[in-house]
Amino acid sequence: MKRIAHYLTAAILVAAAASFASAQDRTAQPQSLGDYARTVRKDKKPASAKQFDNDNLPVTDKLSVVGGAATAGDQPSTAGAAPSAGTTTDGKPGEIKPGESSEDRQKTYDAWKDRIDAQKAKIDLAARELDVQQREYQLRAAAMYADAGNRLRNAGTWDKEDADYKKKIEEKKKAADEAKAELENMQEDARKAGVPSSAREEQ
Repeated sequence: MKRIAHYLTAAILVAAAASFASAQDRTAQPQSLGDYARTVRKDKKPASAKQFDNDNLPVTDKLSVVGGAATAGDQPSTAGAAPSAGTTTDGKPGEIKPGESSEDRQKTYDAWKDRIDAQKAKIDLAARELDVQQREYQLRAAAMYADAGNRLRNAGTWDKEDADYKKKIEEKKKAADEAKAELENMQEDARKAGVPSSAREEQ
């Protein structure tokens, strides 16, 4: 009986020692980085950022929205702004008025000259675009008609391309003609405004 009691006591002591050692191992293990971060986050107090709700939402102040579109009130008003020298309120060159100073006259001349020069540049661009389109069409047509077999094989495709090229060429011609007509009207307006031909038609 004593032997059984000794065995039981020994078994209890061994079990207690094992559980104590296991508990010590668990507490001795280093804490993982994730556990540490969770602990810090839990203990950290939130920053006292200003919270808005219906009760404290500002009514008179403007809320700043980064990247938001400016309202009409934020835009600088151009109404009633004085036109630059030599131009009218709509940005077009003005007329020569009797009794104007030579400086004001020169500003008006320069404004007309700048406008006419810009139109001439527009005409030059339209002419270059037309020339490029015509050259491209001529090269493509020469390549197509040089090879009879290719012409027969791709007759449908070429007919469509040919029509597209001709349409684009007509559009370029129309744009160039319109730009020239606009220049003539502009020069006539400048003449009526009292601008001398040296400023109107200078190349």
